[in-house]
Order: sequence, then structure tokens, then C-alpha cells
Amino acid sequence: MADSATTPTPGPTPGQAATAPPPSAVPPPRPTSNRRNQLFALLAVVLVVLGLIYLVYWVLVGRVHVSTDDAYVNADSADITPQVAAQVAHVAVSDTQPVKQGQVLVQLDPADAKAALDQAQAEFDQSVRKVNGYFANEQALSGQVAVRAADITKAEAQIMSAQSDLDRARTELGRRQRLAQTGAVSGDELTQAENQAHVAEAALAQAKATKVQAQANRGAAVGTQAVNTALISGAPVAENPEVGAARAKLAAAQLDYDRTTLRAPFDGVIAKKNVALGERVQVGETLMEVVPIDRAYVDANFKEVQLRHVHVGQPVILTADIYGGHIKYHGHVAGVAGGTGAAFALIPAQNATGNWIKIVQRLPVRVSLDPQELRDHPLRVGLSMKASIDISGG
Repeated sequence: MADSATTPTPGPTPGQAATAPPPSAVPPPRPTSNRRNQLFALLAVVLVVLGLIYLVYWVLVGRVHVSTDDAYVNADSADITPQVAAQVAHVAVSDTQPVKQGQVLVQLDPADAKAALDQAQAEFDQSVRKVNGYFANEQALSGQVAVRAADITKAEAQIMSAQSDLDRARTELGRRQRLAQTGAVSGDELTQAENQAHVAEAALAQAKATKVQAQANRGAAVGTQAVNTALISGAPVAENPEVGAARAKLAAAQLDYDRTTLRAPFDGVIAKKNVALGERVQVGETLMEVVPIDRAYVDANFKEVQLRHVHVGQPVILTADIYGGHIKYHGHVAGVAGGTGAAFALIPAQNATGNWIKIVQRLPVRVSLDPQELRDHPLRVGLSMKASIDISGG
């Protein structure tokens, strides 16, 4: 009986390939390439969605709006400057203080102005009395003219009387001269007659001279009256030129006195205060500024390529950095500046050079704001703004 020994498994013959290991022993393939492809696909989808969103935004909003963040709050501030030189007696406000129109800001010493006002008042009163004297003199001068006319009439009467006396004396002289030839009249009588004739001639000459003098006196009186009439003619006392000149001087003195009190020209906030008690200020010296924050506006500097369809009156939406984007201001385009900032610079750019480089310029656009929104959310000069103009209507 043969032994049941285990028969060994024969090995591979030379030249025969080894059999593959079982599947459980092979490692799975790495997923790196598949994940990369998925990420690229996701990125492509995101870019397409963003592109569609931007396209919709551009069609609905972007193409009918122009925007800039180069915009700043501005206001037409008023410089408070004295119009008379005087010492500061009182300063009633301080920096950042709100003020109302007509509120006293600075009180200057009024002593000098008050003295000048009193002098002007006295000169005005004196001029009124003087012109009243002209009117009173008119009646007196009219009386003098009448008196001089009467003197002329009296002189003419004297001339007639003297002429009559002269004629009578000449007649008597002729009669006596004829009688003297016959010896009927003595020489004494003839001489007496001659003397009477000479006296009558002298009296006539004197009467004529008196008339000439009376005529001259009347002419002088008429001239004096004409001068006085010229001073008062055409206007009553209140409208007389002398009174008007004195009144103008009085008004100027009153104005200088009133100008010793400096008041706020409108509602606003005090800024740049530069005055102290006891200081002597000069005419035109800036003491402070009043900023009308309730009348603030925005100067938005748009690029020149953005202004093709910008017109006055277009609506503007603005936001202020101080309040954030949730507070919106509604305004409209009030105007476009007449030149760029570079054109109005102290030293304008010189572009006529060999190394010229074109730079896109910005042009200021004035935007007015809603007063109620300004009262609800006050702004200050110089604050940054963002502005967006709706050009759909243009």
C-alpha cells in the first residue's frame, strides 16, 4: 500500500509570469484630480453668476448712474470783520457755538463813535436852524426890496420938485435980468435971483443922485434876495441840500455807532474765532467765521468722462462717511463748475512740454441738499461724501 504523502505544489516553470495578488491587496486610486476639477467647475459657476449679477446691475442701475467718492461738504461761510477800528469790549461767543441771525457776537467800545454821533447830531440841528433862517430872511429881504423901490419913487418925486424949483428960479432970474437992463432991479436982487437958480440946480442934481443911489440900493436888495431865494428854492427845509448833507453825515455817524456791535448775518456755527477781550481790532480784520450748516451743499468731483449726460436738476443720492451708508441724502445738481481744479490752481499746469502725460481731470459738480434732511442729520464743512447722479432722465 502506497503511503499517502502530500504532493508538493509545483512552482512556476521558468518563463511563466507570476500570478497577480488578490484584489484586496491593491490600494484605491487618489481623488486629487477629481476634486480639482470640481473646484474649477464651482469657480466657473460662481464667476458666471457674478457676471450675470453685474450685467443685471449695469443694465438696471449702473448705466444710468454716475458715482464718485471724491465729494466734500461745503458752505458759503461769512467772515465777521469790523468796519470801524476800536477796542473789543465784549466777546459773546466761542468756537463751535451755534448762533442765530442777529445774535451779538462781538461788542466794540462805542465811546469814539458815540462822540462822533453827538457832533453830527448837533451839526444837523444847526443846519436845520440855519435853513429856517433862510426862509425867515426871505420875507425880510422882500421888505427891503419894497423899501428900496419906495426910495426910488421918493427920489423921483424929489427930482420933479427940484426941477420945478429950478424952472421957477430960472424964470425969476430971466425976469430980473430983463428988468436990470431998464434999471428997475438992483444988482442985489439980480444976484439973489442968480443964487436961487444955482441952488435949484444943485437941488435937482442932488435929487437925481439920490434916485441913482436908491436904484443901486434896490438892485443890491434884489441881488441879496435872489441869493437867499436860490438857497431855499425848490425844496422845503427837510429837503434842503444843506440839511441833506448834514443828515447824511448824521446817518454815517449812526452807522459807525451801530457797527460797533457785530451780529450774526444768519443762523450757523462759529468757527475760526480769533479775537480776545481788550484787543484793538482794525477795519477788515477777520475775527471769526459763521458757517451756515443748514445751508450746506456738496461739491462732488466727477471725472470728465462721467459728465457727458449730467445736467442741472438731475436727482442725486448721497451718503456721508460720518453717518454711514444707511443715512441717505436726497439732492439735485445745482450747477457744474466753469473749470477744473487744475485750471484754477495758483500755479496752473503747463501742458505745452515735451514730457506731457494726459491725466483724466475732475470737474466739481455743485449738489444742493434737502434742508429738512440737513436739520435731521447736520453736516460740517469738509466732511467726505459719496454721490450718485441719476442720469436716466438726461
